[in-house]
Amino acid sequence: MLSNLLPHASPETAYRQKFLNNQDENLFMGSFESFAAAEAGAPPSKAVGYDHAAAANLYSPQIYFYDYPGLFWLGRSIDAGLTRIFDLGGHIGIKYYAFRRVLTYPDSLRWTVCDVPSVIENGRAVAEQREVTAQLAFTTDYREASGCDVLYASGSLQYLTVRIDEILSSLAVKPRRIVLNTTAVHPERTIYTLNSIGVAVCPYRIEHHDGLLQTLTRSGYRKRDVWRNEGKLIEVPFVDGGDLPYYAGCCFDLA
Repeated sequence: MLSNLLPHASPETAYRQKFLNNQDENLFMGSFESFAAAEAGAPPSKAVGYDHAAAANLYSPQIYFYDYPGLFWLGRSIDAGLTRIFDLGGHIGIKYYAFRRVLTYPDSLRWTVCDVPSVIENGRAVAEQREVTAQLAFTTDYREASGCDVLYASGSLQYLTVRIDEILSSLAVKPRRIVLNTTAVHPERTIYTLNSIGVAVCPYRIEHHDGLLQTLTRSGYRKRDVWRNEGKLIEVPFVDGGDLPYYAGCCFDLA
């Protein structure tokens, strides 16, 4: 009887509490006018972004079912002699380690990971322990992608303040190929929201899908392949159209 007399929390309030207490789910909350507004709207009780020690240990070098489209095109690229890989947002090199179990890496392979300082500090230490520093390098500057063969971004564009066209326009020599995988997209518009990664909250851009592909075309690339990463779910509750986002990828070559 007492529980019937007490006021119940609204669904939005209950979800917000779940979001704040999240440990291991991929949760989203809110809609904002811009990436900067989303960052400003992050709850003060949580760390923001990936640039701290706890985030540097979040992921392990596994191959998940949604990795296979990107893995396919990276394998095709390496077989074709495109061996200078720039891994944008590649954490500590988790895909370098994961994919080498199923791909044959030639001696000429040079894989560079670009990420935030706390993450790449851990990445360098792991690379030294595993004795792979001859192939695996790290940077915090995406402009070092200039002259690479393949710009690879798996699940990272949505966390970046800069868009892919801004990155490409900053490069003296554009990559010969772009492979995007598990990129958060929406069929109708771009949404800015917040993503809980457990140890922190991150501003997050869910890109208009067709707009993203058009951006690559305007940047001088032609489409080779597009796909949808089925089974990896994304939803922004209590937001108009928040049930429509999905993860997708593509392969584009310099025209």
